[in-house]
Amino acid sequence: MSVRDLTILGCSSQQPTRLRNHGAYLLRWNQQGFLFDPGEGTQRQFIFADISPTCVNRIFVSHFHGDHCLGLGSMLMRLNLDKVEHPIHCYYPASGKVYFDRLRYGTIYHDHIRVIEHPIKENGIIHEDEGFTIEAAFLDHGVDNVGYRIKEADSIKFEKEKLKQLGIRGPIVKELETKGEVIIDGKTTRLEDVSWVRQGDIFTIVIDTKPCANAIKLAQGAKLFLCESTYLEEHRDLAMSHDHMTAKQAAEIAKEAGAQQLVLTHFSARYRDLAPFVEEAKGVFANVDVADDFKRFLFPK
Repeated sequence: MSVRDLTILGCSSQQPTRLRNHGAYLLRWNQQGFLFDPGEGTQRQFIFADISPTCVNRIFVSHFHGDHCLGLGSMLMRLNLDKVEHPIHCYYPASGKVYFDRLRYGTIYHDHIRVIEHPIKENGIIHEDEGFTIEAAFLDHGVDNVGYRIKEADSIKFEKEKLKQLGIRGPIVKELETKGEVIIDGKTTRLEDVSWVRQGDIFTIVIDTKPCANAIKLAQGAKLFLCESTYLEEHRDLAMSHDHMTAKQAAEIAKEAGAQQLVLTHFSARYRDLAPFVEEAKGVFANVDVADDFKRFLFPK
């Protein structure tokens, strides 16, 4: 089975601390490397995480506040230096095109890699293939800011005992999957008679926003939900005035959306101890953890 994990490369908010770097999140999933919001220092964080940056083939920017994008240029230059042959798809709010260009071309270098831009103008599906469907939706942060939802494709799972009883084996199984039915000794067997559909898992990331309907929609049924919780409830007034959330509010979204696991991140530098974030969120939603630099979250099938 391919790697299926989320690595926290940074979990601080606007100001990094001695222990927490600017935010950056690497999702490795079925031969894909999804990098979200590469803040300043992300390239170096890959070294400490002992992960090669060349695994990245898709980069997502939620918005163009510095702590969410200042590592973009250096990451693209690093992939360029490594001469990766696969294209690098970049997703970002369309209104931030000027900032994307400044970050990408901020220094002198020989451009070898193929960067494919996907500026996002509206809510909806932004990519779909045989492996994944990626959806984006605008959040509530005072500037154009996008949350992302990634769903792997559904898959057919056969009931081996039924196949054995019916004498269906080898290339006949493939024929059944392709055509939807096969005829053996005059008897028709339909695909649904000997199989079931495994629903694809869902990962959702919601960073820098007040509670909003789109955050709940993106997190609907997510197996792993990475959500900002910049403040604790004692500073809820700051959360609202700065267009952010508290740990409790993130937990409320996870609960309403029916998510399976909540990971809190994007912590204000005012907090050294993250345990109160878990305590606060668990009052609403049981399966919760906090991000921390180089922490990994597995989500096997």
